[in-house]
Amino acid sequence: MLKPEIEDGQASLADPQFRADVLAGLARRPRAIPARWFYDHRGSELFEDITDLPEYYPTRTEIALIEGLCPELHHLTGKGRAVVEFGSGSSTKTPTLLRCLEPSAYVPIDISGDFLRESSRTLSAAFPDLLVLPFEADFTRPLTLPHTIHDAPKLGFFPGSTIGNLIPLAAVDLLRAMRASLGEGAMLLIGMDRIKDAGVLVPAYDDAQGVTAAFNLNLLERINRELNGTIPIDAFRHRAIWNDDRARIEMHLEATRDVSFAVEGRQFELAAGETIHTENSHKYGPRDARILLRSGGWTPIREWTDDEGKFAVILAEAQAERPAP
Repeated sequence: MLKPEIEDGQASLADPQFRADVLAGLARRPRAIPARWFYDHRGSELFEDITDLPEYYPTRTEIALIEGLCPELHHLTGKGRAVVEFGSGSSTKTPTLLRCLEPSAYVPIDISGDFLRESSRTLSAAFPDLLVLPFEADFTRPLTLPHTIHDAPKLGFFPGSTIGNLIPLAAVDLLRAMRASLGEGAMLLIGMDRIKDAGVLVPAYDDAQGVTAAFNLNLLERINRELNGTIPIDAFRHRAIWNDDRARIEMHLEATRDVSFAVEGRQFELAAGETIHTENSHKYGPRDARILLRSGGWTPIREWTDDEGKFAVILAEAQAERPAP
């Protein structure tokens, strides 16, 4: 595949953290790049396509659960909360939630600014009386939420089992950061994918149409475009494997031949069969999910799951802060 042409100065506009993460990730052993960098505009579009695939059960299962739990959720949370969605994407599941909660405001947070603004405009048109405050940010870092909702009780919304993309220690850190951002009296509605047969899990991340492969390979396209990369895309293939010891799906980009390329002027070489680890998706049993939430500063108060036990949606409340000794 030909290297895309880059206009003078374009690479200099790349996110400095993206540059740092890519260069460090390609230099380390084993090689790995954080999954958050999947989500440029094209990556966000491809992920939305993934959610519609027949193999990808999490989205449709979670939407069905949210539709069923809404009346009970309204009773448990009360009306007037500001809904803060972490990693909102296209906000596919959000309209169902907003219709039943009567929130005071909606704050979608996403790293892909253009995609965030597009989805926020769509949602504002559908809910003209709702205050929508799009917030472009990496939600894995500390956040100060808009002052407009400072005094409102808050409901964090973290659907899609995104928590599974983080190793457990990092997931605990993120949950604690969410607890700090949302404040006292906050609640959290979170999706978690369950452990199940690899015959169900692997196809969800390696679909027959190749959409997930395109999503994974798009990361290399982004590196070429934004970081003056010379990566031959056709020298890599998408791989999804189930790691039973760690209860997670892993996504990798595997070199199909010996390959040499440059990024930001630095040279890298991969041998055939060597991989770049791009994503984890940890799966949680019921007990492990509760332990994770409590470790992150949240007390689970209600859990819903589908009839087959594929996916769970959990409502938790913020633990009271302990006074300093």
